[in-house]
Amino acid sequence: SSSSPQCQPALHEGVREACDRILQLLLLHLQKLVFARPSASLSEVPSPRPVPFLDALKPHVRELCQEALRLERKRFLWQHQLLALLAAYCPPHCATEALFCLLTHAKTPEELALGTQLHAVLSCCLPAPLPAALQACISQVQAGTLPPAHTSQLFHNLALIL
Repeated sequence: SSSSPQCQPALHEGVREACDRILQLLLLHLQKLVFARPSASLSEVPSPRPVPFLDALKPHVRELCQEALRLERKRFLWQHQLLALLAAYCPPHCATEALFCLLTHAKTPEELALGTQLHAVLSCCLPAPLPAALQACISQVQAGTLPPAHTSQLFHNLALIL
């Protein structure tokens, strides 16, 4: 194209803003699908609606956590929101795995804050997400399947939280 160099930063910013808006709309739509229940009488237990996008993400909780921990620009905020929606959508497994991953991999207070923020969000919609995550941590430590560096980081992070 023959656009002048002066237009390039504005063009990139416009594209970035459009992508930001699209992601926010996607997250809002997912939030509605996860938390909106079809109208039912009080005696009926509403069945959650299937959300194929979140179903496809279930096996990728650990990768999503690791990407969020990179704290890149706005990306980690979207990833954190997506983690919370995924954890709320398929409890208890995804919630436990996400909290476990954040507790064992966070190396800075900013990274650890992602775990405490996720816990705060999940506490509003799930019964006691932290005990299950702590049980997963303890099981991994007792089984010896958690590498020593992650075990050390886990105990350091738990001490910081307490």
